[in-house]
Amino acid sequence: MHRATRVTTYVVMGAAVAVLAGACTKGEHAKGGAASGAAGGAHKLTIALLPKKKGIDYFTSVSKGAMAAAAQDSVTLIYDGPDDGSPEKAASMIEKWALKGVDVIAVSPNDPSVLAPAMKAARARGSHVITWDADGQPDTREWFVNQATAEQIGGGLVDAMAADLKAVYGAPEGDVAIVTATLTATNQNEWIKYMKARLASQYPKMHLVAVKPSNEDQRVAFQVTRDLMTAYPNLRGVFGISSVSFPGAAEAVKQAGRSGKTLVTGLATPNGMRAYVMDGTVRSVVLWNTEDLGYLTVKAAEAVANGTLKAGATTFDAGKLGQKTVAGDNVLLGGILIFNKDNIGQYNF
Repeated sequence: MHRATRVTTYVVMGAAVAVLAGACTKGEHAKGGAASGAAGGAHKLTIALLPKKKGIDYFTSVSKGAMAAAAQDSVTLIYDGPDDGSPEKAASMIEKWALKGVDVIAVSPNDPSVLAPAMKAARARGSHVITWDADGQPDTREWFVNQATAEQIGGGLVDAMAADLKAVYGAPEGDVAIVTATLTATNQNEWIKYMKARLASQYPKMHLVAVKPSNEDQRVAFQVTRDLMTAYPNLRGVFGISSVSFPGAAEAVKQAGRSGKTLVTGLATPNGMRAYVMDGTVRSVVLWNTEDLGYLTVKAAEAVANGTLKAGATTFDAGKLGQKTVAGDNVLLGGILIFNKDNIGQYNF
């Protein structure tokens, strides 16, 4: 974790220097302005990528894909975010980038209502604003780079738990609980909505007994999961639906000696969950290719800035990722991946 943080800080510092040295004023890059440019004084595109919380493996892996896309296209990329996940600090960063004249600000909002004024103000100053990973209020951004639909993610999580319960207990039934990031995370609330719908329609014997926040803190997720196992002694499953809550929940189950009894699945990087998969605490990990999400976000940001991604589009040329579907104002990465003991060794992110 510390090593990853040092690397991203170095890149951010370098990018920030480039912005201070060469960023244009608001008037020089109004919406639809030039993209990263060639010689002769053409404007070089600057993109700021804001995660919910810097230093988390998930967001660090996204940044690697974003850096690859930026290097490929000679784009100046700023990757920075609050170390503590504070939406107020994230809003302050958006305000500073807008004042510096950053062309595109790509936001993963932790609390859309808190970030909304800063995002609207950035657009008013001439910066393009898009969202990725989690959406904000629709009038605060132009596009949302969506890793998968909420229905795909919510259904995939429930299906993974059902398969795990069937493998261990012979049927997908029993008490289950959800440990989410925050109660204000729009994307996770949407996933939970579809999780509940999937449980009701397909798995009526799986009973959702609680939804608890972890406040994007692994220690809180650990304690919340311990409390859930105490409150519900027959708890058979825990969903950790963020890359922080999942390992926290898994560690709580492991330390309680309930590996293989209280099953844990959720969303996290394969590298972050590999040890829990190999020791049997976790049978399945649900995610998407995080580096591809970062790459797609930068490609979409470029297209928004140079005017090639327009309303009404149904597909989008995402470079090495090929053609991606555009649904309304969503650019879709598409599809989820399930990692288990058989295939997790094939992935390194």
